[in-house]
Amino acid sequence: MTKTAVVTGGAGFIGSHLCEYLLARKQKVVVVDDLSTGRMSNIQHLLSNSNFKFVEGSVRDVELMREEIEQADCVYHLAAAVGVNLIVEKPVHTIETNIHGTEVVLSVANQFGKRVLITSTSEVYGKNEKVPFREDDDTVLGSTKFSRWSYACSKAIDEFLALAYHRQYGLAVVIVRLFNTIGPRQTGRYGMVVPRFVDWALKNEPVMIYGSGKQKRSFTYISDAVKALSALMELKGADGEVFNIGSAEEISIEALAEKVIEKTASKSETKYIPYTQAYGEGFDDMKRRLPCLEKIKKAIGYEPQVGLEQMLEKIITDKRSKNE
Repeated sequence: MTKTAVVTGGAGFIGSHLCEYLLARKQKVVVVDDLSTGRMSNIQHLLSNSNFKFVEGSVRDVELMREEIEQADCVYHLAAAVGVNLIVEKPVHTIETNIHGTEVVLSVANQFGKRVLITSTSEVYGKNEKVPFREDDDTVLGSTKFSRWSYACSKAIDEFLALAYHRQYGLAVVIVRLFNTIGPRQTGRYGMVVPRFVDWALKNEPVMIYGSGKQKRSFTYISDAVKALSALMELKGADGEVFNIGSAEEISIEALAEKVIEKTASKSETKYIPYTQAYGEGFDDMKRRLPCLEKIKKAIGYEPQVGLEQMLEKIITDKRSKNE
């Protein structure tokens, strides 16, 4: 019998790639997405597949989620308000979407005994400076006065709730913390750094670096991320566990900007913008965000296959083809 997976947020960047991967593995896929940040263009090519179904709607719609989850075998819960710009501009939307959406998914999945994978974020580690981040490390968040931390806090609550359902009701739940996943179809509209840098460089516009540019990040290619999501969903030993999905290859944001300019043969120059100008007063950022990958490697043999150089080349090629 063909397995059926519900993918919430399946019209988004990560969700659409996950749908492709699951369909290629002969699974049936039902996407629930309200298209607030997802786009039909991401899944247009999947609509003709008889194993694919798209439902426009919100994960906060209990009846809708009940209808779809009851018929499915498992749920990949990706739907969330993401991106620094969106979080700073719409904090109420961020908190309500992330927390209430997850409440609905877990409650309905529990009602029908369906396995759930919850996508969380490296943001939950907050300002912890002990790197690399291990899954059981402390979270260190900033003041509630600054909406910048509402996303991290909302996703941490999602994790607490998921683990509570596992402990109290025995619901099969696995949590993943994604570290800067990048690839084709990702938009820079909500503050994602790589697509913004590539867009600016291709237009020969100034590449704007927020803050000092000394902050370091690691990036995960989308194909590595979706394979890991699927493998963890299949792994029964993952129940009630949290896993980092990322890369140990680190780069400063200013070095990333220079690399993008070089790879696009752009005439762009870098321009530094203070955080206060970009995001308003009280914005805080982490100096480094690097995952420890020991746990996921032990669980599913995870090792990133695509390095940063190759990631950037693939993204630049894709952007160029769409601009032609």
